[in-house]
Amino acid sequence: MTTTTPTAAPRLNASDPLGIEAQLTDFERDLRDRTRAFAQEHLAPNVQAWWDSETIPRELITEFGKLGIIGLMHQEGGERHAIAYGLVNAEIEAIDSGVRSVFSVQSGLAMTAIYRFGSDAQRDHYIPKMRTGEILGAFALTEPGSGSDPGSLETTARRDGSDWVLNGYKRWNTNCSIADIVVTWAMTDDGIRGFIVPTDAGGLERRALAGKYSLRAAAATEFEMHEVRLPEDTLLPHVIGLKGPLTCLNEARYGIIWGVLGAMRSCLETALEHACQREQFGKPIAAFQLIQAKLATMAVQYGQAQLLALQIGRLKQRGELSPEQISIGKLANVNAAVDVARTARGILGGNGITSDYSVMRHMANLESVLTYEGTAEIHTLIIGHALTGITAFR
Repeated sequence: MTTTTPTAAPRLNASDPLGIEAQLTDFERDLRDRTRAFAQEHLAPNVQAWWDSETIPRELITEFGKLGIIGLMHQEGGERHAIAYGLVNAEIEAIDSGVRSVFSVQSGLAMTAIYRFGSDAQRDHYIPKMRTGEILGAFALTEPGSGSDPGSLETTARRDGSDWVLNGYKRWNTNCSIADIVVTWAMTDDGIRGFIVPTDAGGLERRALAGKYSLRAAAATEFEMHEVRLPEDTLLPHVIGLKGPLTCLNEARYGIIWGVLGAMRSCLETALEHACQREQFGKPIAAFQLIQAKLATMAVQYGQAQLLALQIGRLKQRGELSPEQISIGKLANVNAAVDVARTARGILGGNGITSDYSVMRHMANLESVLTYEGTAEIHTLIIGHALTGITAFR
């Protein structure tokens, strides 16, 4: 039996099936390409070791700072960089979702809180140093009993003279074990307020969350605060209530819409290469109709996700993006990424569960991405509320 060979060169580029490349600016391409080169040189060779050890080096955020990719939107007119910021997230997540989470917590959560709701003095002090990676931030909203319902958080902050005293227990705080500050949300007599808490504050106890089967290359932490005393100038003065943390979460969700494109691309390219090289019954498995159907479906899902991210990015650049549209993007693109990763794993067969390929790691990571920054169920209900005007949360 002879081996089947292609009759013509492939006409579809798996990494850009719908020609998105032509719609990018020179600045966006340059930043994406520099990030991709950095990711291939510095992240790809090390990520499996970080995954195995459940650690990530603190100095990585400094390297991101040197690359000039941190805090792209935290400057005057920064929204014009929305698509560039999205492309950066995709390139990092093409290596690993956990590494992208480390980046996103800095740029999408901690910096957004300080930039949007901090005082002039806080912005002047923290934002430049966070942009270079000199200061690494974390973000603490979730608690053991408060996840999808952040309004039920039990962490408290009370006034004591000119100081604030914080008590509570936070969980699932990426970066916190290696961070310098953690933006912490607590209930006060006025409502939910945000505080910039130094991680070396007296009464703050941090513990790494070990034993994860997903996002292992991310510094996930839980911490407790016992009478942590902070000066007045650690309070974020310009927001009260859930608007503060939810605004930050929407920035992180925007990054996820783009980030999962990287995981999808990695899985699709890996599956395609394997299918063209792996021979069974005398020909590459890519010659079988069932495998081609899977590859075609994956390419369609990836192309659609690219278009959705690009449109949402354009809306953000124009200042027209709504939280409900962010929910559409997060729900649709993460669901598609989960499907693509699972299909790719199947195409790789038994090889797909090994660390020789990145697919199984992407597949495991995406289970966390499906859950954090709003579960699939929560985003479904946000969209349903926007469509009907009827809330299903309570």
